[in-house]
Amino acid sequence: MQKASSALVAYAGLAGAAGVALAAAGAHGNDLATLTPAAHMLLISAAAAVAIVTAAARAAHATAFLIAALILLAGASLFSGDIAARAFWGERLFTMAAPTGGSTMIVGWLVLAAAGVWELLTSRE
Repeated sequence: MQKASSALVAYAGLAGAAGVALAAAGAHGNDLATLTPAAHMLLISAAAAVAIVTAAARAAHATAFLIAALILLAGASLFSGDIAARAFWGERLFTMAAPTGGSTMIVGWLVLAAAGVWELLTSRE
């Protein structure tokens, strides 16, 4: 469990760094302003993933929380990667990549909600 948590924090760190880089690129180029939503998704998801990993450390069902963090980061990476590819190269990663990433992020948040409910229902406190 510790290695998975550490890997997720490392992934979140990379996502956060990419988010800052995309925000900076978007702020300094009129033709790159479309990077702002990608930057926001990466930054929000990175911070959320670190918080989720922290919550998982205290949870009885830690794996469910860690899966939620992974799904959330994967969705943000896909969404943001597609937007960045279009901004920098004029090409999509693949057809429907951004919507797939957005849908994946929604699933990640729902898995997190389910993990929280599961934790509540099985808590002995």
